[in-house]
Amino acid sequence: MTKMIDFILSNLGHTGPIIVSAALALIITLERAFALSFYYPMKNLAGFMNQIKTLVMANRFRDALELCDKNASKPVTRVIREALVRANQPEDLIQDCIEILVSEASARIQVRTAYLGTIANVSTLMGLFGTIVGLIQSFEALGSASAQQRSALLASGISTAMNTTMLGLFVAIPCMVAYSYLMNKTNRLVGEIERSAARMMTLLKQRYYELDTESTNSNSGRSIA
Repeated sequence: MTKMIDFILSNLGHTGPIIVSAALALIITLERAFALSFYYPMKNLAGFMNQIKTLVMANRFRDALELCDKNASKPVTRVIREALVRANQPEDLIQDCIEILVSEASARIQVRTAYLGTIANVSTLMGLFGTIVGLIQSFEALGSASAQQRSALLASGISTAMNTTMLGLFVAIPCMVAYSYLMNKTNRLVGEIERSAARMMTLLKQRYYELDTESTNSNSGRSIA
């Protein structure tokens, strides 16, 4: 470990960008892990949707909106709230609004996660760049150095090549693991939002159907009378 630290400090021109990439990847991973695990998800989404259904079918839209406001930080409640606000608009407008809101919520959830894949690729390439630099130093040592210096310069060049490659992979591999893990959580959250939006749209249609049925039955009773 000490040798690696000494190598990093003595070759900051090659290792510095990789260390910066590692720090950036760590910050993104921690921030996204917190957001996707605690900030965005709703603990009891099924219970929340059941409450919304009960309130909507009872025509208690104000109470449903207040319930959404209590969980305003959750992307799914933002979609549900906007659908409730537009509940009396034509069905096509509600559908279009929900699709736009789902798209915006998905983009908000996915933000910055893709950078981890980019950092992994760039770290690997920067490690490869250090490898090429180390090999060039080794070949130059073979061609220009004296016999006494040749072995030391050759060992130094090979050390630079191998250590830089290892450092690049040391950053890239955890980045790819974190990227896969976070994308799995992201896809799960996006799926929950899409299903909740579809369920909300079905709920509003069901309410309209029941209101139309009650209105038709009421008109029929008046005609008979």
